[in-house]
Amino acid sequence: MTEIEILSKQTRDTYQWVHKLIDSIPEDTWNETPAILESNVSWQIGHLVISIYYHSILVIKGHQEDILKQVPIKKYTELYTFNSLPKNSIEKLTTAELKNHLEIIEKKSVEIINSLTPEELKSELIPGKVEHPVARTRFEAIDWNIKHTMWHCGQLASLKRILGYPYKFELKKTENVN
Repeated sequence: MTEIEILSKQTRDTYQWVHKLIDSIPEDTWNETPAILESNVSWQIGHLVISIYYHSILVIKGHQEDILKQVPIKKYTELYTFNSLPKNSIEKLTTAELKNHLEIIEKKSVEIINSLTPEELKSELIPGKVEHPVARTRFEAIDWNIKHTMWHCGQLASLKRILGYPYKFELKKTENVN
């Protein structure tokens, strides 16, 4: 497998984890904000929309007009970045809008990763208004997107548990292999 194929697979796998988690949390609990975490499912998803856009689209290929026509990126920037408060984002977008926008961003992200050449992967990021906090190359930004998204999977799993829906891995007992 090439680096691009590995990054693409890891990205797709990470997005599958996000959906496994959010699909298993009742939507009527998405805006509940437990004091212990001071976050909610809606904010986590909105944050993933804007962060995936930033880490695996914007700094890789620049703004994408097709995305800007479908997803209100400015609204996501105001409501779901590290400077925002989850309680201020409640009911600003519906659960259907959040899910739809996340899927649009994820699809474009994978499409862009798959379109890169090995040389582009090693090249510097597209400069923007905000310097990337971790990455200097496109490879590093995509790699960070995977790690950052999994970090939020952990937060979603914690929220799910606090809301009373612990994740069941449904482990299967294997035969003793002595």
